[in-house]
Amino acid sequence: MSTVVLIHGAGDVGWSWHLVVAELRALGHDAVTPDLPCEDQDAGLPEFAETVLAEVGERRDLVVVGHSFGGLTAPLVADRRRDAGLMRLVYLAAMIPAPGERPADWWENTGYERAAREQSVRDGGLTGHEDPFVSFWNGVPRPLAEEAERRSRGQAGTSSAAPWPLAAHPAVPTRVLACREDRFFPLAFQRRVARERLGIEVEEVPGCHCAMLSHPRELARALVQGSEAQ
Repeated sequence: MSTVVLIHGAGDVGWSWHLVVAELRALGHDAVTPDLPCEDQDAGLPEFAETVLAEVGERRDLVVVGHSFGGLTAPLVADRRRDAGLMRLVYLAAMIPAPGERPADWWENTGYERAAREQSVRDGGLTGHEDPFVSFWNGVPRPLAEEAERRSRGQAGTSSAAPWPLAAHPAVPTRVLACREDRFFPLAFQRRVARERLGIEVEEVPGCHCAMLSHPRELARALVQGSEAQ
């Protein structure tokens, strides 16, 4: 049995993983879904990592998953818990960091705006559409998307201001999952960033940027792929 550590994105909450947690437990795995201190002006990425580590406790055999902005915290957790027996790191539709890079600079450094514009031309304006139910929650049942919107929080700028603190990505088995219908981080963009920053290819999963709400069963199975054989 693995413990899947599910780290949410900017301004989000652990609740967003509840459907995936149910699927993981049906598969015989445990899961933790911490609420990060997104709105705390005194909390940076190290404090985000400490929040996660406190909830993980002494659990072992970890799959650490970072979604979207959570991709900046997940490797910090994986690096700190390399003593946890089996350790796997998964970036899910995530911001993949570079050593010494400020999260605020990630967008320009990765060429995000150009990639989003190019994809918007290809898909007729769906990527970057002003309606979040078109560009962000596409594929999520409307009542569920509205509930997610209601639960969302603010994101203090502190977590984006300081350079990412690790000198290198942690030397643990790492995967990148990219969502096929993602209209926020386009698939082609994610492929390029994963190659440039990690030297690995993405694995495609169905769903929008928030696949945990649009395709929880498929996502749960993808997250623990190979765990049953360990």
